[in-house]
Amino acid sequence: MPIATSHLRSLVALLTFLPALAGHAAVPTIFGKSAILFDANTGEVLYKKNETMRTPIASTQKLLTSLLIVKAGNLQGNLTVPPEAPAQEPTKLGIKVGEKYPRINVLTALLVKSANDTAVALAVDNAGSIPAFAEKMNAEARRLGARNSHFENPNGLPVPDQNQYSTARDLACIARAAYRSPTIRDIVDRRTYVFTYANGKTTVLTNTNRVLRGYSFCNGMKTGYTDLAGHCLVASGAYGGRDMIAVVLKSDKAHVWDDAAKLLEYGLGIDRQKFLLKDGG
Repeated sequence: MPIATSHLRSLVALLTFLPALAGHAAVPTIFGKSAILFDANTGEVLYKKNETMRTPIASTQKLLTSLLIVKAGNLQGNLTVPPEAPAQEPTKLGIKVGEKYPRINVLTALLVKSANDTAVALAVDNAGSIPAFAEKMNAEARRLGARNSHFENPNGLPVPDQNQYSTARDLACIARAAYRSPTIRDIVDRRTYVFTYANGKTTVLTNTNRVLRGYSFCNGMKTGYTDLAGHCLVASGAYGGRDMIAVVLKSDKAHVWDDAAKLLEYGLGIDRQKFLLKDGG
């Protein structure tokens, strides 16, 4: 029996489509409980998983802190380390009360090392107190479209009432704004940074982002971990004129780096094994 013309056309269309389908990367499976992948230029979402789930986001909220510091300007000017800063645990740079540092140096240490004392030093210098800075954070988050979030400090450490949270979707709004900042883009792309203390001593800070250290297509952004938040990561990547940002929340140490790398690989349409850095780790 002859094949009907309409059926023949459908068959031809299907056969034409199959090669493209076969060559398209499979949608990745992500271990983290919440995630989103989007085009940093257009905002198009390519992948999402529980993207509106509220959860603590740990140090990834330092991207919002950094946006406010850059927005305030005078980054070459000095700040004075306030009494609140040295008490911050567990990750800190070891700056001391009364010491003076250029804001840009402290900001760089914040984003590369994720030092909690630097976050407080920048926040108090900017707003006079941590609560006042938190008000600025919440206002800026709303302005960026992150309306399902609440922040109480600049570093993402747990607060007594646990009333500090965001979502993968909201963090995507913040990350996209940070990606557009040349200052922040330059800092988060650094695998190491030499910080000079007030007494002249220097230390080499290694970026906490293992995806950045492991793959040449990655160009930032920010890590985070607390017991409540789990392992969190915002990772950005660029290749062939495309810019992608992946947000992974509530993952674990064994999966968070792979989660983000798989999402960027999928979004950029590449084989990540071809972009491995020999000295990554």
